[in-house]
Amino acid sequence: MGKAGLPVSPLAPAGFPDLPVIAGVEFASAAAGVKYQGRTDVTLIRIAPGSTVAGAFTRSSTRAACVLDNQAKLAQGGDAPDGAAVIVNSGNANAFTGARGQESVDAVTAAVAAATGVPAGRVFSSSTGVIGEPLPHDRIVAVVDDLVRGLDEGGVADAARAIMTTDTFPKGASATVATEGGEIRISGIAKGSGMIAPDMATMLVYVFTDARIAASLLQHALSSGLETSFNAITVDSDTSTSDALICAATGRSAAAEITSLDSVDGIAFVKALHGVMRELAQLVVRDGEGATKFVEVRVTGAESDADARKVAMAIANSPLVKTAIAGEDANWGRIVAAVGKSGAEADRDRLTIRFGDMILAQNGWRAPDYDEAAASAYMKNQDLVISVDLGLGQGARTVWTCDLTHGYIDINADYRS
Repeated sequence: MGKAGLPVSPLAPAGFPDLPVIAGVEFASAAAGVKYQGRTDVTLIRIAPGSTVAGAFTRSSTRAACVLDNQAKLAQGGDAPDGAAVIVNSGNANAFTGARGQESVDAVTAAVAAATGVPAGRVFSSSTGVIGEPLPHDRIVAVVDDLVRGLDEGGVADAARAIMTTDTFPKGASATVATEGGEIRISGIAKGSGMIAPDMATMLVYVFTDARIAASLLQHALSSGLETSFNAITVDSDTSTSDALICAATGRSAAAEITSLDSVDGIAFVKALHGVMRELAQLVVRDGEGATKFVEVRVTGAESDADARKVAMAIANSPLVKTAIAGEDANWGRIVAAVGKSGAEADRDRLTIRFGDMILAQNGWRAPDYDEAAASAYMKNQDLVISVDLGLGQGARTVWTCDLTHGYIDINADYRS
């Protein structure tokens, strides 16, 4: 069973990966009783002095207090000469809580600063859970000293579990970059299951590397990977108040400093970082609330990448498409309808639709060799690929989604109870 008492997603990996230790990053977790008693629900992450920090956050106009606080702190720059820290709680989003929201952020970050010696301006906080309920921050403050005593470089797996809400499995990914000077390690954890849509999604993501890299370059590397990872997934089309992605580089690798993202090492680092981001994003979809199918939607031949994205997200967010997938119904007519409603430039007579390698429709008509039995058999797979070529240009985009089942309704109908 998952943390919230839900059965583990059938799309879950076999287990939590063996993530490499990132020198200069320590983790600790505790049960503070933010919402439930006896459940690990707070994580502290301490990042060594001399590190750099970057971030990306939801663009919701009802952003949580912690998101606004993090954005304000990173606007002052990403250098952390005296170290940094991240404090995360699940069970309460501290969103839409008025002035009290910032008071809670200040209380928690001040407690972490006092206990760790990290400047308060370098203490970042995240909260996830129910919106509109005041955060009982005193419960978090009460366990800060215990968290500091428990800090451990090997505590990443427990941290990944502590940040879960309706997640049914912890999520982690890693990569190693070989350079002439030595290896660069990248490791990340994430939470996310529902309220998942671009502009990041209801997720918290923390990525760490031992690379030596300036804050501005780290921020650019991170930001340039969003559109093909965390902004390319959707479970239910709902954007959260609380999304946060924080990335820290400790500079502890023996590899030479990355001074240009266009250098050989810079290109390899960015590719690896984006790979970790994409893997974490896909794990979020694989844990979509009630999901039984993982779906890749590939759109090509659009007039622009922007149009390709419109079509891909129209398909990925369509309740009609998603319920057909849940029912293993090869109803490609719903793909046609989603393309038509997307707002992108499209020509019926140039459209090609594929399920896997099978061409179902082309040239404005059902494909001559369309095989309903084969298409239906394909829909029984857990991992599906839906491809649409618009036949108009070079624009392309790939996004990932899941099916929509009764399980999603069951989870969200009584989320607060």
